[in-house]
This record gives sequence, C-alpha cells and structure tokens, in this order.
Amino acid sequence: MIAYTTLGTNDLPLAARFYDALLGELGAKRMIETDRMILWTTQPGHPMVAVCKPFDGKAATVGNGTMVALGVDSKDKVDHLFRKALTLGGKDEGAPGPRGPFYIGYVRDLDGNKLNFFFGGS
Repeated sequence: MIAYTTLGTNDLPLAARFYDALLGELGAKRMIETDRMILWTTQPGHPMVAVCKPFDGKAATVGNGTMVALGVDSKDKVDHLFRKALTLGGKDEGAPGPRGPFYIGYVRDLDGNKLNFFFGGS
C-alpha cells in the first residue's frame, strides 16, 4: 500500500509550520528532514506525508485531480482539522459533511495542494 505521499512546496519553512500544526493534531511528528523535504508520520513503519521542493528546481504546482485523504477516527475530528487548516491559512474547498457513506471536509494547503479529512465509519 502507500508508503508516503509527497506534496510540492515553494516555501519549505512555511509549509513545515502549516503541517507541523495540522498533522500534529493527528499525533504525527517529523520523521525525516532534509534541506528539500520533510516527512511526517504517526509512528515508524506507518504511511507518511511529505512536503518537498521539486527535484527539478522548477516551481511546485498543484496536480489537477490530485488529492491526499487523511483518515481520522470521527466526524468531530474531521470538523476540527478542517477548522484548524483554515486558521493556519488553508482554503475551504468543501465544508465537512456527508458524501455518500463517508464524512469528509476538503481544504487546500498554503501551496494549493488539495487535502481531505476523511471519516469512513458510521
């Protein structure tokens, strides 16, 4: 399955502050850090989320149709993370609510990458 997901950034320190605060709400901490990339995880051996400056040196851009779903354990956590992302400067891409059998809220990070907070239980 997925080992990690990478999101491009044009400002690594700014993205680091956003994701430290946002992913910290899920218990994630920085696992790996270099001068061009930071990876967060909840524990070694689990999936990671990374932000990085593109290897080719060109500007990071948002992939059309690309989105990262971050699974959480309740509707309340979806609501909380959605609000947290907005307070950190993220943009509303769809308020939390039911979508089929799921409960999801959509945001864009500071570089325009699309995230969703996903609860799949009842």
